[in-house]
Amino acid sequence: MSIEVELAALYQKHGFGEQLGRGPRTVGVYTGCMLVPLPNIETRRRFLKYHDLHHLVTGYSVERIGEGEISAWELGTGSAFVSPMLGIMNLIALSTGLFPERKRMWRAFKRGCASRNLYAADVREAVDAGRWLDVAALRSEVLEVRASSGSTAVRALEFGMYSGLALGIHACLAIPAVIARFFSDTLFGGGIFQAVKPRRRTDLY
Repeated sequence: MSIEVELAALYQKHGFGEQLGRGPRTVGVYTGCMLVPLPNIETRRRFLKYHDLHHLVTGYSVERIGEGEISAWELGTGSAFVSPMLGIMNLIALSTGLFPERKRMWRAFKRGCASRNLYAADVREAVDAGRWLDVAALRSEVLEVRASSGSTAVRALEFGMYSGLALGIHACLAIPAVIARFFSDTLFGGGIFQAVKPRRRTDLY
């Protein structure tokens, strides 16, 4: 199957639709166990297709932990140096996986250090122009194709820095969201449990 067909199949499988991310003004983003509505900014719309291709290339899921893994992988590839805002988006998603699956986040980051992402302008143009026939061909070009620069200790320090930033951003988003959810649930008859741990959604990106 072509890259576009495989991408469309991913969207259909998870109920995203072909125009995912282009229309809504806000999108639900996992911040810990909560889905926090954040602005659907232009950076997200510009890079979304290639982010989703990263899911296909790496095999990481589009669920909460998988989003943490793909974000750790992207940070390892240097996504923050392509676009600082893209890096911040990765840090938000990374925070969702650090508490329950810290080792998986670390493994994904190390894997990313030996890989290339699709975010550079010339690479995006090549993808759109059909340079690679399918995801398998794309995978052979980007996944674990380079020697990881720096020692393990240096990479661990880098991952620790990203983790600290991710947790700081998490606190800035999650604490107000929990407070808002608590009061909305209390005022409208909900319970405290729902305020802290709402029902998990599987139909949102």
